[in-house]
This record gives sequence, structure tokens and C-alpha cells, in this order.
Amino acid sequence: MLDNSSKDTSTHPLTEMLRGLKLEGVDYARCRMTAPWGLLFPAQSKAQFHFVAGRGCWLRTPDGTWVPLEEGDAVLLPRGAEHALASSPDAFPAPVEHCHFEPVCCGILDTCSDGNSDGEETVLFGAGMTFNLDSQHPLLLMMPELMQMHELATDEPAIPHLLEAMTAELALDRVGAGGMLTRLADVVAAALIRNWVEKGCGSEGWVAAARDPGIGRVLAAIHRDPTGDWTVEALADVMHASRSAFALRFANVVGQTPARYVAQLRMQEAKQWLLRDRLKIAVVARRLGYESEAAFSRAFKRIIGAPPSYFRAAPIAADHGERPGRTDRPSDN
Repeated sequence: MLDNSSKDTSTHPLTEMLRGLKLEGVDYARCRMTAPWGLLFPAQSKAQFHFVAGRGCWLRTPDGTWVPLEEGDAVLLPRGAEHALASSPDAFPAPVEHCHFEPVCCGILDTCSDGNSDGEETVLFGAGMTFNLDSQHPLLLMMPELMQMHELATDEPAIPHLLEAMTAELALDRVGAGGMLTRLADVVAAALIRNWVEKGCGSEGWVAAARDPGIGRVLAAIHRDPTGDWTVEALADVMHASRSAFALRFANVVGQTPARYVAQLRMQEAKQWLLRDRLKIAVVARRLGYESEAAFSRAFKRIIGAPPSYFRAAPIAADHGERPGRTDRPSDN
């Protein structure tokens, strides 16, 4: 079992949970929209981000509700759920642009509308972000479909400057611009998540875990060492609670049993070892403490949905942010 006595317990639990969350790619845009206008963003694997730098607009949320966005507001859709932006609900769905931020939505500085040029203008910054974690990673599954931040520019005054710096990197097209863009977006994404949590938005997932000192300590410990010997008893000790009290509290806050959460986290770690680090299946099995490769393969397939050999054989350049969708998957043999 992991020895937690030497760990710095002053660190906020959410900091530990987010420590390994990074961006691996960013498609970015700044658009000047002239009313009437509408943009539809179909569901996709990438996280979606929008910041209203000029006049406000309207957001159609994943559940179909229209909500206003004011200047300085921002939204983050961590799992890329379908949504839309428009000058007003009445202006949608015509005119509509289907937008994926690939490679850059409507150009960096171009006017992005088929509407009346005399209409009111809205300036939008947007990005499609690829996290280094699978969309089924427990950390991402704990996020809501939509994080909405009001007055972000006031609470996080560096955000507008970071977005302008991202635009400049694209416009100048200098060597290493892609890496610079991703690092800047890392800071933006962290600021968005921090602001959303600090405002206490929502009552489930991250916010609930951050507000619950006991569960927060447990999740921080698990994320510090996903491969540790995390039995229910060991986790209950971290929370300083009985086994039954801990298990009930964890399920109520996180939405699943401790064993299930740990198993998902461990297998997501294993998936990255297979895809990113190209480790042999037998090596991964030993790292996770399995007595045999076959036992590990069965557990992996049960949680991930495909055998480890499928990911071990995948090309290095493959987009491992997606769940496996091929039908010609190799067998475990």
C-alpha cells in the first residue's frame, strides 16, 4: 500500500487530481461575427472552448436550452458535446456554419458571417482541445457536459492577453508555434477549470469532491499513485473512516464504487502505457500486479471494451483520445 505519511497534505486535493491533465493539441480561432449569425458545433471527441471578447451572444446548451453569454463570459465543454452559438435564438439555425476549428474556423481575423454587414459585431475566441486523457478516463467523466464561467475576464484578467498571444502565434506562423499554442492553451484551460470550481458551480463531480475534505484526500491519494494497492480498507484509512462509511460516502459523491473508480483509473493508465509508451502487455500486467498476462487482459477488456493487444498494435500516430471503433480488432491471442 502507498505510504501517505510523507506526502504534503497541504496541497489542495483538486490540484493533485488535475496534475496529470494536459493538452496534446489545439485547433484555435478568433472570429468577428456580424449579426445575424449562427454556428453549430457537432459532437466530437475534442473539448470545446469559447470566450466572448466583444458583444454578447447566445449559447444553445447540450440539452437544447438557450442561455445568454455576456462580454467576458466563457464556456468549456470537456467532452465536446453538441452545442451552438448565435447572435440570437431567432437567428439560428440560419445562417449556420458547421464548425470544428479545423484548421482554423473561418480564418484567424476574417469576418465570419453571411449576415448583414451593418449588424452588430461579436468577437469570439474558440478552440478545440485534445486532452492527454481518454474521454472515458474517470477524471473527465467527473466533469459536467458544460462549464460556464461568468465574468471570466474580470476574475482571470490574464485570459484576454493569453488569447491574444495565441492569435499572434497563429498569425506569425513562426517555428514552434504549435507547441507555444498548446502551452498557452494549457494555462487557459487550467484557469477555466479553477474559476469554475472556485465559483462553486454545480454540486457533483469535481465540485463535490473538492468540497468534501475526506473524499478529496482519497481522490488525491489515488491520482498520486494509480497503481498502488488501493483496497477499500486502505482508502478508508486515508479518509479516517470505517470501511462501510467510506464506501457509502464515496459512492454518493463520486457516483460509483471505490473499487470501480480505481479499476478504471488503473486501466486508463495501462492504456496509455500501451499506446504512448509502447510497453509490452506482459510488462504492463506486472506493473499492475497481475499474476498473469491473461488475467490482466480479461480485466482490461472488461473495463476498456477492447483487449490490450488492440492498443498495443495501434499506430503510434493514432488518435488515442477516441474509444476503439474498429471492427477488425486483433484477438488476445
